[in-house]
Order: sequence, then C-alpha cells, then structure tokens
Amino acid sequence: MGRLMADMKPQTLEVLSPAGDPVRLRAAVDFGAHAVYLAGKSFGMRASPLNFSMEELAQGVCYAHARGVRVYLTVNTLPHNREADVLPEFLQNAAAAGVDAMIVTDLGAMALIRRLLPQMELHVSVQAGVTNYLTARAFYELGAKRVVLARELSLKEIAEIAEKTPPGLELEAFVHGAVCMSYSGRCLLSDYLTGRDPNRGECAQPCRWKYALMEESRPGEYLPILEDEDGSYILNAEDLNMLPHIPALYEAGVSSLKIEGRAKTEYYTAVTANAYRAAVDSFLKHPSGWSPEAYLLEELCKVSHRPYGTGFYFGKARQDTKRGGYIREYEVAALAVKYDATRGLLTVSQRNKFLPGAVFDVLEPGVQRPWTFTAGDLYDDKMQLIQSAPHPGMSVQMYAPPVQPGAFLRQKRNG
Repeated sequence: MGRLMADMKPQTLEVLSPAGDPVRLRAAVDFGAHAVYLAGKSFGMRASPLNFSMEELAQGVCYAHARGVRVYLTVNTLPHNREADVLPEFLQNAAAAGVDAMIVTDLGAMALIRRLLPQMELHVSVQAGVTNYLTARAFYELGAKRVVLARELSLKEIAEIAEKTPPGLELEAFVHGAVCMSYSGRCLLSDYLTGRDPNRGECAQPCRWKYALMEESRPGEYLPILEDEDGSYILNAEDLNMLPHIPALYEAGVSSLKIEGRAKTEYYTAVTANAYRAAVDSFLKHPSGWSPEAYLLEELCKVSHRPYGTGFYFGKARQDTKRGGYIREYEVAALAVKYDATRGLLTVSQRNKFLPGAVFDVLEPGVQRPWTFTAGDLYDDKMQLIQSAPHPGMSVQMYAPPVQPGAFLRQKRNG
C-alpha cells in the first residue's frame, strides 16, 4: 500500500525546534517554530539539558498552545525492567500535561502508550533507525502517525519511502545541526570508552575527540593518522544545513523539518527557528524557482557551528578532520528587557562585554528580518554614564530605536 505520486508532497511544512528547558521552549515559540520537541526528567535521549519537570511541562504546553505551537515529548530511551515499572505513571502524567504527541523507540513503550493512551499521537524516533519503506509501513500499522527518518538516507530514498507508504504517515527529517557519524540509533562508542550509554541520553560525543595511532611496542609515541603532526578528528562530521534545499525536501515528501540541538542555547534555538520559519513561509508562498534570501543563510552563520554540509541527502556525508571546535563569528551582547517609547530608552541585560559605539545586529521575536543600530552613550540603572558594560547580567540603558523585549542584540566577535 502506498501513496499516489500526486499525494507524495505534504500539505504544509512544519518547522520543529528543540527545547532543552523552559527558556529554550519560549525562544522556539517566540521566534517562529510550528512545534517543539522536548523531554521530561526521564526517558528522553538527552540527559545533559535541564529538561522539564511535570509542572514545567504543563506550563510549557500552555505557553505553546496559547500561541498555536504543538509540543512533542520524547520517550525514546530503551527502558530497563526497573524503568518499565514506572513508565505508565510517567506517560499518564505527561498526557495530563497536554502534550500533542510522544516520540518513541521501544516497541514495548509504544504498545503501552497505545493501551493506556489510545488517542495519543505516536511518532517513531530516529533511534529506531527507519531506513526503508517496509519499516516505515510496519510502524504505521502499529499505530504511528509519523516516523523520524534515519539520518543516513538520501533524498531519493526518502522519496521512495514516501511513494510506498500510506498517505496518512508523516515523514520527519533532520535538516539542521550536529550530525552523528554512527548509524542512527546504533551507537555504542561512548559506552565502550566512557561508560556513558548513548542510547540512554548520556553520550560523551567521542566522535568529536582528536585521535592518533599508537603502536603497541612504542607506548606514548603517537603516530599521526594523516600527514599532520597534530592528529586528526577522524570521526567528526560536518554540521547539517539544508535550508537552501527546502524545495527538494518538500518534493521528496518530508512534512516536518527537524532542527537538532536540545543541549544548545536559547539563542541558537531562536536563530534557527526564525531562519527556517522565514524560509518555509516564503517557499510556500512562492514555490516556483524559490531560493533563500541571502540574509537567511547569513543568520545560520551567526550561531556557533561546525563547517556546514548536507549530510547524506546528496551522497556521502563529509567529515571535518582538521578541527574539533566551532566557528563563532558573532556573540550575543545583550538581551532586550524593555523599551520606553516616550523617552526612546532601551534597557538591556548584558550577556557579553560591549562599549559605546557598538554596532548591534538585532533579532526580534516573530519571523522578522534582523536589523542594526549603533549604540551611543551607555548608562547604568540609575542613569549614570558608564564607559563599558563588562559584567554578566548587568542592566544597561541606552537611547535607541524601538526594540522588542526579548530581542537578541548581537555583535561581531573581535578576530
């Protein structure tokens, strides 16, 4: 059973953003995401973010729903027996909090949700490693509304899955962020090297480490893997950036564009949600001959990132063997707190040091273009003139054009 060619294209495109905690949830919602995915304190595949207590989850769902944004809860670890005993209560509490869907990997967890919460929408996690239409169809027959496709698929393979699965099955694919070099949902490297199980949300990311060879009879003598005396990041994948290829994703049948990064900052969440939402809106409005406006590509370079690539969508993914760190061209100088329109006075909370005369690149909530202004004199919260803003979190005032509360004021990094 499959869909007709005319039915392969989704009716719309969803921008799905990560939410590692309540602050990042608000950033995703305020800057344009159609939906967010997040975890509770248990059963989620990211242990490093703060995640959500049940009270925070209920509050976050209310905040999102009031603004027309859906909330998907990850329940995608592989639970052991002791965890299976407490899973029913966790699921029922999460459903009471109002989540719109649950993202699952384990078949037992999936069956439990179907029995306890028959109306709950089910999404199959990338951890399940869906790489073909047979598996996608099987999950649909088990009650899944959506499958998150393995990162190793090409656009051609995704199109075939769309063609050979029921029209009611939605296809979600990662489009932006960090890419793991291991096969989706099958990584054990972190557990072997550090005892931190990547299939339980505790990955130590050993694929980002620098490696060299050592011969057994010459301990302590490190041999370069490449012709480079500094060793090599042989497992380090480029970051994914598919914004320029939204039309190809749409044509292949992808209906949800997933941004990676629950452990990343609220600023990263805001920028990526804003850029992808603006791109999707413009593409759906004028699909013929669409290409992204230059500023959207520039926006994605204003967050910390590794060199960008297209993953496996157009062939083999590339590795960045020369470096393990990030490219950081911009930094957040301040967050807008309030604007006094009568006086033309902007109050901000400092995030990184800035001086009078700083050129601020402003990203405001909503789906809007960034814009710039140059700061004049700076004042403290008592309107005393100050020579710089050096202290984290300090309140600073300046005369400025109107700026929305919650806006990020960015500046180019020196060097």
